[in-house]
Amino acid sequence: VPQPESLLLLSSLFLPLEIPVEFVEKNVKLRGKLHHITEKGLEVEHIPITVPFISPEGLLLIRLAGVELAPGGTAWLQQQLLPKQPLWFQILGRDSSALDCLVLVHKGGFLSTCLNEELLRQGLARAAQIEGLPHHSHLYWKLHKRLLRAELKAVKKNKGIWKEQSYSERLQEHISSNKFLQRLKEFPQYLFKVKCFTDFLSV
Repeated sequence: VPQPESLLLLSSLFLPLEIPVEFVEKNVKLRGKLHHITEKGLEVEHIPITVPFISPEGLLLIRLAGVELAPGGTAWLQQQLLPKQPLWFQILGRDSSALDCLVLVHKGGFLSTCLNEELLRQGLARAAQIEGLPHHSHLYWKLHKRLLRAELKAVKKNKGIWKEQSYSERLQEHISSNKFLQRLKEFPQYLFKVKCFTDFLSV
């Protein structure tokens, strides 16, 4: 007998609170189609496994988890994404108005691009807390490390928001904007720990 959450994969979801708790807890990946890009996030039509006979009546608002868009980030998304662009979104958290997700766009073959990471690599966003995931969880730190690595690439290459600063200034801002690195200041050998952390991200 199909489970309730399995049946929901066969129907369209229109509101964040319609997403079952199990989907959020298991970080389920769903398929969608882009409709609009706004300052608040991406407005996406959820595409169920089977095409419904009734046309969808609503769109899900999706925030890019773990990133804070810089000026130019929204315009870049509008240039890079096509109207009705198919995409996948992995649910990490939600509130009554939106979902916090990793968003993946297919690039041909077996390749796909994570928009969250790409914005950071282009210097068009800053790494931020990943809302919806427990900060002590393995998944949180695994994803946060990926996002920090992507941001560090932009810092090193002098891209986007990091363009007008020297490398030392960019690295210092990268460190000061990250709460995890800020906590290291409470301990001895702060500079050594920062160097170890940046080396860790570069691995």
